[in-house]
Amino acid sequence: MSPPSKEPDYDVIIAGGGMAGLITAASIGHYSKGKARVLVVDRNKEDEPGKKTLNGWTCGDATSKRSLDYLADHIGVRYGSPELEHPVSGVYVYSPDRKSKVLFEGEGYLFNRKLAPRRQLEDAKKAGAEVMFNSTAERLLSEDGRVTGVSGRGPDGKPFSLSAKVVVDATGSSSVLRRFLPIESRIEKEIDGDDVVGTGRYILDFDPAMQDPTFFAPEFCIIHLDQFIAPAGYAWVFPKGKTKVNIGLGVSKSGLARRNRRFGLNDNLQTLIDKYVADNPVIRGARQPQGDADAGNTKGNWQVPVRRHNDCMVANGFALVGDSAWMPRPIDAGGISPSIYGGTILGKVVAEAIEAGDTSEESLWKYNVEYMNTHGYPMASFEVLRRYLQTVTNEEINYGMKHFLSEEDVTAITERKHPEFNRARFMNPAMWLRVLGRLSLARGLRYTVKKSAALVSINLEYPGSPAGFGGWKKRLGAELAETVEKFKPLDFVS
Repeated sequence: MSPPSKEPDYDVIIAGGGMAGLITAASIGHYSKGKARVLVVDRNKEDEPGKKTLNGWTCGDATSKRSLDYLADHIGVRYGSPELEHPVSGVYVYSPDRKSKVLFEGEGYLFNRKLAPRRQLEDAKKAGAEVMFNSTAERLLSEDGRVTGVSGRGPDGKPFSLSAKVVVDATGSSSVLRRFLPIESRIEKEIDGDDVVGTGRYILDFDPAMQDPTFFAPEFCIIHLDQFIAPAGYAWVFPKGKTKVNIGLGVSKSGLARRNRRFGLNDNLQTLIDKYVADNPVIRGARQPQGDADAGNTKGNWQVPVRRHNDCMVANGFALVGDSAWMPRPIDAGGISPSIYGGTILGKVVAEAIEAGDTSEESLWKYNVEYMNTHGYPMASFEVLRRYLQTVTNEEINYGMKHFLSEEDVTAITERKHPEFNRARFMNPAMWLRVLGRLSLARGLRYTVKKSAALVSINLEYPGSPAGFGGWKKRLGAELAETVEKFKPLDFVS
């Protein structure tokens, strides 16, 4: 492939100045030792970096300590106050009846998502990146089968056209750059509607009316599984202090429609959130926090992809990161940790490609491989678990969490592995009665575990070059197609 005919305006143009884009910029600067010429194009004003919607920096705000340690260990960026607002010891997932719980994650933090981008912008600039605010990247430029730059509108509203050796798409899940990618590639351009959830949340100060750790605990994030409160989704209560909370929920459009149809209701995302807040017995006197740290960011909603990340995230001169690559975890829609891993890894690969003078798909392919091996390999299996949970009722979730989870299973979940629901336990006579009482549930669990193990195995065999992608993709697709057919969502909840 012949190189571009002239020296481009930049080595890298990053479209989107949110968390994923700014971390990628800082990582490129770190690994290139400040030599790479990087431009970040962001639609926001300079004093509002990283703003996601008109409603603010809408997010669940939680991330794991291990992802923050990864960032610090690899590119030397270590976050602290004020961008990290509150530490937690883990995430508890509760059954619908609140009688069973599973510790789903270890130590972590709640970000202040309004203040965090200011720090990330500072990191990117220190690493040598330029930032063009009040600007939008609208179309990719291409030549001879490779992406060569972007066109859009600058801060004065006038069109611009800039060239680069690599363009990074960090513009979000509905990215027009990905959808209208002008060259042949292995990147999937569209996401299925059932792989997107509508989410929304409040950030609130409140007066604790009582102590009840199933509804609020300053030391733990809480996720409630409940097909009535959050059909085909989840609800959360994440502490941002002893009397401050990020509270909200996520639902699939089709799941909400099925729930409303079953009960003759007409709820929407906002009415569900408002009822969830009102029904929390700990939260009373809820009010918007005062001060600049939260102003303009106390209420909002947004769409989040909840499938595995894009099976291929690179093309000639082009790469995806963050929500543009559908990175949020399928089981809980957490997007901060994936953006940290993805941005850090992509920055390294891009810096190496520029240094080598080769920004082809082949050269950038290492990003696919390293992300999959580091963080992405269980995501297809979490997608299966999400699909399975959409087929069970509240009663079945209660029963399964109470009777089918052992200490070993809980430990596996805590380490972000899938529980094995060990066959030996299922052969125990005491367990027989429980299994016979919920035979279809037991079978579904065993199928999910078996399928998850197969998907993890396939992902850990991700091809080391584009040449092997077709065969790998065919294997993955066959496994997932069977699951989609088997786990068709129920038209009722209990």
